[in-house]
Amino acid sequence: MSQAATRQAEPVLLRDDRDGIATLTLNRGPQRNALSEALMTALTEELSLAGKDPDVRVVVLAANGPAFSAGHDLKEMTAHRGDADRGRAYYEKTMKQCSAMMQAIVRLPKPVIARVHGIATAAGCQLVASCDLAVAADTVKFATPGVNIGLFCSTPMVALSRNVSRKHAMEMLLTGEMIDAARAAELGLVNRAVPLAELDATVAHFAETIASKSALTVSIGKEAFYTQLEKGLSDAYDYASDVMVTNMLARDAEEGIGAFIEKRDPKWEDR
Repeated sequence: MSQAATRQAEPVLLRDDRDGIATLTLNRGPQRNALSEALMTALTEELSLAGKDPDVRVVVLAANGPAFSAGHDLKEMTAHRGDADRGRAYYEKTMKQCSAMMQAIVRLPKPVIARVHGIATAAGCQLVASCDLAVAADTVKFATPGVNIGLFCSTPMVALSRNVSRKHAMEMLLTGEMIDAARAAELGLVNRAVPLAELDATVAHFAETIASKSALTVSIGKEAFYTQLEKGLSDAYDYASDVMVTNMLARDAEEGIGAFIEKRDPKWEDR
């Protein structure tokens, strides 16, 4: 079998489960993990499966090859320029598919951590911004460079502007310039920028720490975090107060508070 045929036969996404942590690895290295239809479909499906799997407590999103993700597969998209509608129907379908995938990360009841070892641009940067936490190697660079090719990064803008301040988001979107991992950490796009040799250990620290908590409590908290962000101040407090009451009545809250008072380790049952 030729090398090209071998690459075609390889799955576009890999999954590895260990100790409550599901690692989903983008596996289109030669294409810089461009988000093809097939890759977006596979990632959305695996996220759904991980969300329903009681053994999964944390999801890590990683990638093979030199890049984390270069964004949309522009060759795949350009191939539809010759369609009767100049590609409109295909582009609408692709944007909806990508938006649904990004929202699936946010709505997943399990925390998602991006392990960013290589460049993340356009929708690849959006993918990082959509994750709950992100750790990057200090050699990584980020950009929303669509403006450089006449295609403003409008959908990446949604996730980016919910991570960093307006002016910093606009700077990235309007200039299309790269920022390094240290700057990305300063802006809040990633949690940590660490030497590549420390990347796995840092990701594992976050994943293992979160996996040790009550899965029910983490799920309640993640949903509440994103829901209250979209509300006004008074409505956010009303909503969060209701969430706290519901959480207080959960078995794990009773156990956790009791364990704290009694100075012992809690025993979670995720209910």
